[in-house]
Amino acid sequence: MAYTHYQRLTALDDAFLDLESPGVHMHVGSVGIFEPGPLAQAGGGIDFDQILRLAEAGLRKAPRFRQKLARMPVTGHPVWVDDEHFNLLYHVRHTALPVPGDERRLKRLVGRIMSQKLEREKPLWELWFVEGLEDGRFAVVSKVHHCLIDGISGVELLAAFMGPDEEYRPEPSDHRWLPRPAPGGVRLLADEALRRAKLPGRLLAGAARALRRPDDSFEQAQHTASGFVAGLVKSLTPASETPFNVPIGPHRRFDWTRMDLALIREVRQKHGGTLNDVVLACVAGGVRQQLEAHGFDPEGIDFRAFVPVSTRRDDERGQLGNRVAMLVAPLPVGEADPLRRLALVTQETGTLKGSGQAAGTEALEELSDWTSTALLTGFSRLAASRRAYNMVVTNVPGPPAPVYLNGARMLATYPLVPLFENQACGIALFSYDGGLYWGFNADWDAMPDLHDFVLSIEREFEALRKL
Repeated sequence: MAYTHYQRLTALDDAFLDLESPGVHMHVGSVGIFEPGPLAQAGGGIDFDQILRLAEAGLRKAPRFRQKLARMPVTGHPVWVDDEHFNLLYHVRHTALPVPGDERRLKRLVGRIMSQKLEREKPLWELWFVEGLEDGRFAVVSKVHHCLIDGISGVELLAAFMGPDEEYRPEPSDHRWLPRPAPGGVRLLADEALRRAKLPGRLLAGAARALRRPDDSFEQAQHTASGFVAGLVKSLTPASETPFNVPIGPHRRFDWTRMDLALIREVRQKHGGTLNDVVLACVAGGVRQQLEAHGFDPEGIDFRAFVPVSTRRDDERGQLGNRVAMLVAPLPVGEADPLRRLALVTQETGTLKGSGQAAGTEALEELSDWTSTALLTGFSRLAASRRAYNMVVTNVPGPPAPVYLNGARMLATYPLVPLFENQACGIALFSYDGGLYWGFNADWDAMPDLHDFVLSIEREFEALRKL
């Protein structure tokens, strides 16, 4: 039999494809700002030929980025196959800001880039190199479909292109990449039939393990089942209607801010809670200010944040795709006192960690893998359409020390999370080199006052810090 290669998408990866609609884009992204370093050219701008060589070297560590989607016959389930027409220049792009190249113009450009869907017939990513910022700096705007990576695997992808010191360079190679042949429909259909035939054996093996430790297995099953039921109940019980929850279109605004991690640690030491608790308390206060600005009384508002939690094991590090579970955290937007808000958030997240919600959603993902992706997609659509949560708030840990792109130091990096149906704003956070970087993705028409929301969150943090 001739050699062929493909890899099946998980149910969760496939769900991110199915959730897309004309107004809902399922790509994640980031904006990195760099000093020019060795990439600067004498006449101004950056050496793009050098960047292309760097990208070619980095792609050897991430072969998935040379792959595109194909579909299995009958079931239609997506698989990854090598793109025989891969063209690096289509994915790595070069542009410049109009003078003066300030942050405001960069944010507008990022909004326009993120307003366009990725083309399904090609590998699902783009990398934009944007020159023309003040002092010769440049920006790198990444745009990757969520079916390809989650936050943790995105950090590991970053490591494939960058290094921990100014001397780091990806090793060049004379080896030319050759696409592996994709399998035919008969092979795909036969493999899928074999995979499903193995399901009874997997169930029996799981039952045998459970019989060896019945008490532990029963407790774990009870924990997972209770978490799944709790998640289902929240999906069927809508949160309050707010200005953040309106029908959205395809156009995006992007904004950002930065906080000092040392100052956040001071707040934690004084008032308790985790870094994520401080983040959610600031979001709750910012939402409260926005509700009041739009004429809403925050008292009695049931506002919920969808907080993705990584379930990636140590042996899965370095793998692309998604390994996340869902937690839905109520935010106390009705509480006027910042300290009391932080205490309520800390109490709520402590309860959620032991609730089994994450285990319940992980079990649903695994069940969908072996039955039908429609199960997970249907659950996700139900949660979004029924307003099970009002906003996504996701926090990904990044490198604590500076990283370099061919000797050019990354000065800042602002992440982007996609918007779901009827959700006009999403917040992503990334810790890097002593800072916590916030990225705010919003619908262009629904949130013309996005920057006011950013400023309100900054004020909330200052209030906590000064108390």
